[in-house]
Amino acid sequence: MHPYSWSLHAEAVVLVPLLALGYAFVLRRYSAPGWRIACFLGGLGLILAVFVTPLESLALHYLLTAHLLQNVALAEWSPALVVLGVPPAAAAASRKYAAVRALTHPLVALPLWLASYYAWHIPAAYDTALRHPSTLLHLEHLCYFVTGLLVWWPVLTGRLDAGASAAYLFGAFALASPLGLLLALIPNAVYDFYEHAPRVWGWSPLTDQQVAGLTMAAEEAVVFFGAFAFYFIRFMRRDESALDLRHARWTR
Repeated sequence: MHPYSWSLHAEAVVLVPLLALGYAFVLRRYSAPGWRIACFLGGLGLILAVFVTPLESLALHYLLTAHLLQNVALAEWSPALVVLGVPPAAAAASRKYAAVRALTHPLVALPLWLASYYAWHIPAAYDTALRHPSTLLHLEHLCYFVTGLLVWWPVLTGRLDAGASAAYLFGAFALASPLGLLLALIPNAVYDFYEHAPRVWGWSPLTDQQVAGLTMAAEEAVVFFGAFAFYFIRFMRRDESALDLRHARWTR
């Protein structure tokens, strides 16, 4: 396949329509402001962007870097936008289901997401999935997306307050970021599939892996540490406001 060819894969032709239909059903029962709808559509657009454009061809046949970009889009970016698109009333209504409460509990959601992230990046699992693009690779991508929804749910639906959200996101950042750094620092290419893939852009397999690892580490810092900083600042401001209120009462 040409490295810059466009394609249609299950993530684009199955997942996106199913999510769109599900969201349309939710909107019939629960209203959502325009910005939430835009976030949800942005999440779907991101899935299309990484599985229809030439990034898919590069990921499937040539570059680890391209594949890791797909992975972080599915595991972090798109799920965050999709969860932001959920109407608050719908999120609250979902809590009546025991399975939803259990799977979105912070002490369950984060370990599931980390387990999926690390397990699928084990070289044997990664190479096997790439050699079975019609089955195992779809399963890998589905695991990323579903656990991504779970990991963002406690924060973006208001289950956690600002302080707990900051602690949770810092934990996610601290536990996930070593994977990218590890890939960047290992002195040899660890994925057999990409070691024997056709070369593009003049990158060696090791260069590709180093760029992929650094990209992943930088992305983790921007997304999770950035989100941590946002909630930490909110927590500190709320704490300061509470102290100011107490001080005002004491000085009356």
